[in-house]
Amino acid sequence: MNKNRRGNFFEDFHIGMRIRHATPRTLTEGDRSLYIGLTGSRAALCTAQTNAHQLGFESQPLEDLLAFNTAFGKTVPDISLNAVANLGYAEVRFLSHVYSGDTLSVESEVIGLKENSNRRSGVVYVRSTARNQYGREVLGWVRWVMVHKRDPEAPCGAPVVPATQPVVTVEHLRGSGYTARVREITAMTCIDDLWEDYAVGERIDHPGAMTINDSDHSIATRLYQNTARAHFDGHAMAAGGGKRLVYGGHVISVCRALAYDGLENGLSILAINAGSHVNPAYAGDTIACATRVLDKIDLGHEHIGALRLRMIGVKNACASSIVFPEPGEGRAAHPSNVVLDLDYTIAIPQR
Repeated sequence: MNKNRRGNFFEDFHIGMRIRHATPRTLTEGDRSLYIGLTGSRAALCTAQTNAHQLGFESQPLEDLLAFNTAFGKTVPDISLNAVANLGYAEVRFLSHVYSGDTLSVESEVIGLKENSNRRSGVVYVRSTARNQYGREVLGWVRWVMVHKRDPEAPCGAPVVPATQPVVTVEHLRGSGYTARVREITAMTCIDDLWEDYAVGERIDHPGAMTINDSDHSIATRLYQNTARAHFDGHAMAAGGGKRLVYGGHVISVCRALAYDGLENGLSILAINAGSHVNPAYAGDTIACATRVLDKIDLGHEHIGALRLRMIGVKNACASSIVFPEPGEGRAAHPSNVVLDLDYTIAIPQR
């Protein structure tokens, strides 16, 4: 029996294919500390037990993106071990907080396939679901990834490109689990801006920037057990004339941490509506970002509202240089230094 685990190539996938990913992963306080060490995250709800208690939680949740990147990493050996690049996300729903001691298990279904015109690769669309040790769904997402073909001449079926929702609608956003005590977050952040203080169209240039060292993205990739060769294997990338790419989830985490300044009282991520890794990032690149408020959403809860945000990350440039494309403009509207265009929704206390 062949024990060479070379991963799936494009022609190995078929519509409706279901994959249960190995192996379940228990997240701990050690993972939280390492995540902070890699990103510098300062999220008030997630960085102190006393903060969480004061805000009405029995214990402090783990960072939403720590849970997402860990769950994403589970899918890599089966979906994107032979990837050219991860291209985008849609319908990412953060359905329940994840806590230290929770164990995540992940399954995926192939929902779309489209061979590229060069016949050397194709795009695979999957819907993935992460559940905790009680079988409760805590995360769900759609992503699409470009995957090498094993044999360029291998026949492929007609293209199937799934339709995805442009935004996670209000009825699918998590609104429960927050009490009036969340307003006390202002005492922790020393910033008074709440839901009412943001305006649609408002732009925030986040003042910080972060250089991604080779050790940073190497450790991050291992933390999430993301074994994609494009991130893990410098020898293979050099043989193809390139070098290792920084995992896109690490870029999202860095930008999210930088976006703390200006969004200090955000409680948690509710959804990622759409996302694109527009251009690659490499070790040595310095990341900066800016945010535009796309919408203010009334969740129908007395204590919290939601902000829909568009965050653009650039490499080796300052936040003030970022130009926000017009709504509906895609990747082609961005210059080559843009590494991330993320449309996401956060919960924030109402006054």
